[in-house]
Amino acid sequence: MAKRKFSSRTKARKRAVDVLFEADQKGFGHRGSEILRLLEQRKVLSTAQAPLNDFSVRIITGVAEHIDEIDDQLIRFLHGRNLDRIPAPDRAVLRVATWELLFNDDVDDPVAIHEAITLTEAIGGTDKTPQFVNGVLSSIHDAKKAGHIAIASQE
Repeated sequence: MAKRKFSSRTKARKRAVDVLFEADQKGFGHRGSEILRLLEQRKVLSTAQAPLNDFSVRIITGVAEHIDEIDDQLIRFLHGRNLDRIPAPDRAVLRVATWELLFNDDVDDPVAIHEAITLTEAIGGTDKTPQFVNGVLSSIHDAKKAGHIAIASQE
């Protein structure tokens, strides 16, 4: 299988997913203040990894600032599934994409959904993971477009 080439924005999303996944693994993936604290630690340059770019930082900050609203919408569109039972990498991808759908006007919704599917394919999961992610995000997109999502604050 040929190695997939990612755009700089896709790489930035992947780095954001990595930080959110790390927060989840450390037990505070649902606490915005702790995610922001982890972000500050990850912004420190190390020889092991390139620094987070501005778009990664913007994504992580956006997710942290709106984590409750993001998780509320995910729970709403998981149709009975428990958010905590979703594998942590998939949960991180869903959070990034939901932030993009609801709070980032710089990215068209179909692009955000496609990027999320691309990331889930790249990080593994099952054969059904991309389809599942597409279904959840498409439902959020459709509800937003129909005016059925009320967000308390916009960026």
